[in-house]
Amino acid sequence: MSKSAKLELGEKTIELDIIEGTEGERALDISKLRAETGFITYDNGLGNTGACLSNITFIDGEKGILKHRGYTIENLCEKSSFLEVSYLVVNGKLPSTSELEEFTAAIQKGSKIPEGVKTIIKSFPKDAHPMGITSAAMVALSGFYPEYLNQDLSDQQKKEIIPLMLGQLKTIAAAVYRHGQGKDLIEPNNNLDYVSDFLYMMTGNEPNKEVAKALDVLLILHADHEQNCSASTVRVVGSSKANLFASISSGIDALWGPLHGGANQAVLEMLSEIQKDGGGYEKFIEKAKDKEDPFRLMGFGHRVYKNFDPRAKVIKAYCDVVLDKLNVEDPLLDIAKGLEKTALSDEYFAKRKLFPNVDFYSGIIYKALGIPTNMFTVMFALGRQPGWIAQWKEMIEADGMRITRPRQIYQGKTDEKL
Repeated sequence: MSKSAKLELGEKTIELDIIEGTEGERALDISKLRAETGFITYDNGLGNTGACLSNITFIDGEKGILKHRGYTIENLCEKSSFLEVSYLVVNGKLPSTSELEEFTAAIQKGSKIPEGVKTIIKSFPKDAHPMGITSAAMVALSGFYPEYLNQDLSDQQKKEIIPLMLGQLKTIAAAVYRHGQGKDLIEPNNNLDYVSDFLYMMTGNEPNKEVAKALDVLLILHADHEQNCSASTVRVVGSSKANLFASISSGIDALWGPLHGGANQAVLEMLSEIQKDGGGYEKFIEKAKDKEDPFRLMGFGHRVYKNFDPRAKVIKAYCDVVLDKLNVEDPLLDIAKGLEKTALSDEYFAKRKLFPNVDFYSGIIYKALGIPTNMFTVMFALGRQPGWIAQWKEMIEADGMRITRPRQIYQGKTDEKL
C-alpha cells in the first residue's frame, strides 16, 4: 500500500502522509494541510480525528478487543491486580516484585489526605453531588503540594506525584461517601491492600476477600479506554502545562456528564423506573423494540464496541460472585437479572448486538455494595485515574508537544453596523 494519499483541491494536488498503527489502524497526516492549502477539516465530535499518537491502549470495537500495552483486558483481569495494571498503563511495563512493593508503599504513604482537604469536603452540604466535591478536593490538593506545580516536573517528581495521586483519590472518594452519609471520616489502614482499604474507609469494616477482588477487577476494567471524553479533556488541559491536580480534576468533571461516566447511574435509574411501573421488565423489553417508543434500555450496547463489550464478559462472573457472597435481596437487582437473561436470549438483541455492557454490571455491583447511585461516577473516576495519569504523562513527554488549539468554521453574521 502507498505510504501517501493524494488530495485534489481545485487545480492544486497535495500528498498526505499515511500513518500506520501497530494494530493496523491507518490515518492521514493533515498537520500541514492548512499551511499548504488554507483548508481545515470539519469533524463534528472528533469521531474521525486522531488527536495523538499513543502506546497505552488499543480498542477494536468491531471485534470486541481491549488491550493495555499489548496485554488483553481478559489476561490482565485474570493475572494482575489493579495496582499492577495502574503501574503498567503509566510506566509501560508490568512491575517486578520489588517495583510493585515500592509503588504500593508510596501509594500507602500518600493515602493520608491533608486536614485542609478534609475541611473542604466537610464544608459541602451533605446532599451535594459527590462528583462536585471530589473534583473540588482534587484541585484543592494543589495548595497543599506546591512542589508539584512546576511547569516541567523532573523524573523524580513524576515518580513521587503519581502514587500520591492514586493514594489521595482513594481516600478522598471514601471521605466524600462518608460525608454524604453524615458519618465521621476514617483514616487509611496500611495493613490492607488498595481496594480493601478503600472499602474499609467507606464502611469501617474489612470487606469479604472475594467482594474486594470483584471490585479490584472492576477498577481494572475502567483503568483506561483510549481517547474518550475525559482522557481527551485531561490531555487538553494538560497541554497548557496546567498542573496534574488541575488536569485530573478536569477529567473528573468530564466524566461527570451523563453521556460519559454517568451511564451506570442511568442503569439504576432505569431499573427504578421499571420497579415503579410494577417490576414487569418483559413489558420494557417490548418497549425497547418499538421504534416509536422513546424508552431505551440503558447499559446495553456501546458506542465503540459493535460486538460484545469485552469488559462485560469479565465482570459478569464477578457480578454473580458479589450477589452470592453478599446475599442481597433487592427488587432492582432481580429486575436487572431478568433483563439480562431475557435480552441475552432474545433474537432482536442478538441480531443487533445489543448486549449488556460494563456499565450494566458495574451499576449492579455498586448497588449490591450499598453505594448510593450518585457515587457511581466517583467509583468510575477511581478506576480511570491511572489512565488519565498515563495519558497526561505520555503527552507531556512526547516530542513536539503543543497546546491543543482546534480551529473552527465561522458561520455567524458579517459586516454588522451599529
